[in-house]
Amino acid sequence: MNPGLPAGSEPVGVVGVRAAAPADVPHIARFIRDLARFERLEHQLDLDERRLHEHLFGPSPACGALLAERAQQPVGFALYFQTYSTFRTQPCLHLEDLFVAPEERGRGIGLLLLRAVAAEAKRRGCPRLDWCVLDWNTGAIGFYEQQGARLLSDWRICRLEGEALERAAAAALVSDQPSC
Repeated sequence: MNPGLPAGSEPVGVVGVRAAAPADVPHIARFIRDLARFERLEHQLDLDERRLHEHLFGPSPACGALLAERAQQPVGFALYFQTYSTFRTQPCLHLEDLFVAPEERGRGIGLLLLRAVAAEAKRRGCPRLDWCVLDWNTGAIGFYEQQGARLLSDWRICRLEGEALERAAAAALVSDQPSC
């Protein structure tokens, strides 16, 4: 048994992880759709492959991606972007998505992807790697904890989007006006 794999699982063929290339955008988009379905968030999906291509490979990339492949066929991906820690006064990395095709799970592919993103964080000199996990995804939580991740129970994600984002932005514009 491979010590890097969950108990009871064995690898099937050699899996490699590499940086995504522009030709991989359709595969990444498919994985994003599959992830949205898995997370029961398809109703929030506004996926545009041209935007994804621009954000990954344009003149000012907003994010990066890694692809896991078996026999040159994509079986999973990880997408990450840079953040900044004011307390550390250093850039950090945020893992936005890590997804392995359902038929490929339990073979160590998620572990390979997580380790590859951690290596990218270290290559960039980042002191930490952060990500979110849904509270009902107990399999992923257990996996992350086995890798030494701490779940921060005292922090909650806040989000402005849609109308709430529009209202906040509009209020800032109004408050920028000189008062009489």
